[in-house]
Amino acid sequence: MVEIGKYNTLTVIKAVDFGVYLDGGERGEILMPKEYVPEHCSPGDEVKVFVYFDSEDRVVATMEEPAVMVGEFAFLKVVAVNRVGAFLDWGLKKDLLVPFREQREPMSEGKVYLVYAYLDKASDRIVASVKVDKYLDQTFPDYEFNQEVDVLVVRKTDLGFAVIINNAHWGLIYDNQIFQPLKVGQKLKGYIRTVREDEKIDVALQPAGFGKVEGLGRLILEKLKDYNGVLDISDKSEPEEIYRVFGCSKKTYKKALGTLYRQGFIEIDDLEVRLKAEE
Repeated sequence: MVEIGKYNTLTVIKAVDFGVYLDGGERGEILMPKEYVPEHCSPGDEVKVFVYFDSEDRVVATMEEPAVMVGEFAFLKVVAVNRVGAFLDWGLKKDLLVPFREQREPMSEGKVYLVYAYLDKASDRIVASVKVDKYLDQTFPDYEFNQEVDVLVVRKTDLGFAVIINNAHWGLIYDNQIFQPLKVGQKLKGYIRTVREDEKIDVALQPAGFGKVEGLGRLILEKLKDYNGVLDISDKSEPEEIYRVFGCSKKTYKKALGTLYRQGFIEIDDLEVRLKAEE
């Protein structure tokens, strides 16, 4: 069954001058306009497409990548406001509507909001809501220690950063667990630390072993944190520079870097050391 507002792998059933038609099952034939059709696409081929409604409320397919899918949260910019509601830029030709009923207060053109995209059952249309709390924590947080999860950075707090975990739960990354620059709206991988009795969730950006790094390795990671994840002292740097910063020999420094590299925490080149980017 075709899922509206998500990616689907569909079969091409016929080609026409203005595009191709895909087998949409219960939704019937779904048009993918010519501008999105891959080269050499023929009947019988399977294509991965995003399915949504065009400006005429027809179900269509596109190869464009939306900024959010149904069931997800994202920060999106308001590009227009009218008597129907606010319209968000989500990377597709038809903007994403936030109806007035899904706004806490009147939204303003040009501002960016955290929203949740969903398929409205009454209208069978994709819409968004800024009332994000009612779409979170609907299920018990059944996570395991050190489980890898997807996180969306939502806001800075006194303790760290509030995040949304797996598009389902609120979580918190404490400041002392952050070893790379973060910004609101960033999506990355995280690792579950604790699910408390009150169902509050602590999450980190590195697997549990990261916290066990001691001695010089820990000092290097702390220094990387202070310098936004990049340090211009590599294993090729002069011994005097290494000693000035870390108080150790070049041989000891190289050994610590090698350990951190094998553990997957850093990347090294001739000029600098970097915290490894989340994949």
